[in-house]
Order: sequence, then structure tokens, then C-alpha cells
Amino acid sequence: MVIMIDIQLFNIGLWIWIGLAAATFLALMFVTAPYGRLSRKGWGLQINSTAAWVIMESVSFFIMLFMLVYKGNLFSIEGFCSLLWLAHYMYRAFIFPFARRRGVSTMPLSVMGMAMVFNIINAGTNSISLFGMEKSPGSLHTIDLCFLIGVFLFAAGFLINVFSDTQLRNLRHRGESEYRIPHGGLFELVSCPNYLGEIVEWVGWALMTFSLAGLAFSFWTFANLAPRAIAYHSWYRKTFHDYPAGRRALIPFLW
Repeated sequence: MVIMIDIQLFNIGLWIWIGLAAATFLALMFVTAPYGRLSRKGWGLQINSTAAWVIMESVSFFIMLFMLVYKGNLFSIEGFCSLLWLAHYMYRAFIFPFARRRGVSTMPLSVMGMAMVFNIINAGTNSISLFGMEKSPGSLHTIDLCFLIGVFLFAAGFLINVFSDTQLRNLRHRGESEYRIPHGGLFELVSCPNYLGEIVEWVGWALMTFSLAGLAFSFWTFANLAPRAIAYHSWYRKTFHDYPAGRRALIPFLW
């Protein structure tokens, strides 16, 4: 299988992609995506939220899996990185949607569609960066300090994300819809440690892959999740009069 990539055009496209992330960050500071506790009417047809999560997140899993099987070498640094990617999306697409303890909920089809487009571009650029082009100086060749720090951050972020999701899930019994104030772990410091964990995770990915595609993904993760963390923090404060005053939105002690 041969993939012909013009590296210069590929990188120009990624810089444009990063610019779109900055624009998205600004837009989401004013308009929150309508799903979860921030859902609202006016965004068109609705789809079952569990089905939506599986559909929109699984594309990232299958694109990377395809590239690993047909172009990659499992016993390589790139193969190791792809396995970490697959572990994340195995959780996000096939475990998290079914583990949520909620009643029947929906998501706008438009939101699912936008997420799918993002995931196709993101998984496509990152898998091509790993497996689809000749390696240049600075690309993955050896295990160095940057790679090891990246792996540590990815693993730490993933564990924070999963543990925080579990804490949120355990606040309610299956079928309950009432929201409560989460406590314990990083929830004592920030309102959205699950988002903090995911941001740390993909910063780690950018470091261990040492790629522009990885950098773009870390920018997009922050651009999507930081405004939502701010919105959730505001929602908590408005909803619960006894919400901890010292708790920050996303970054402990700072923001």
C-alpha cells in the first residue's frame, strides 16, 4: 500500500487546521455545543446520544486501525503510539457511551455530524503522519526524553480522564437524571478534571509523536474542551448555591 503525500502541502493544511482551532475556541466562548447538561432546542433532528457517541468516536478508532494494519509495523515506536491511540478510542467509542448512567438522552444530528468530520480529519492526519510519509529529521526514530515525557503525560491524562468519568457516573444510579456536586480526587480543585485529563493526554501525544499533526490535535482538544469547562463551571455555580468557591474551571489554582 503506497500513500503519496506532498509533505509541504500537508503541513500547510495542518497550519490552516490549527488556525481553525483558534477560531473555534473563540466561537465556543460565546456559543456552547448543545449536548449533555447544556443541551437545548433549535439544532435540528436528534439522535440517541449513545448511538451518536459510538458513531462519531469510532471513526477515529477504525481509521488508525486501518493504517496500522495496512501500512504500519506493530513492533515499532509508531506502532506503539498507534496502540495508545486505539486504547483511548476503544474507551471513548465502545465503553464510555454504554457506561453512562443516564436515562434516554439525545444529541443533535448536526453536532454528531460535525464531530464525525473533525474525527475523520484528525485521525486521518495523525495516522498519515505516523505511517503515510517518509520520516524527516525530528520524526520518530528513537526513544528519547521527549518521547518518554509524552508517554507519561498520555498515560496520566488517560487515567485522570477515565477516573473522573467514573466519579461523575457514580454520582447517580442508572436512569437518574438529577445532577449533584462531584467531590473527591481532582474534583476538589477543578470542575472538569475529565477535560483536563484529556487535554494532558493529547499534549502527551504531541510530544511523543513529535509531529505537527499531534500538535494540531492538542490545540483542537484545548479549543473544544476549555470553553466547555468554563461553561460547566458557570453552570455549577448557578445551579448549586453551595458550590465550592475555591474550585477552578479547568486548571488547578489558576483558571
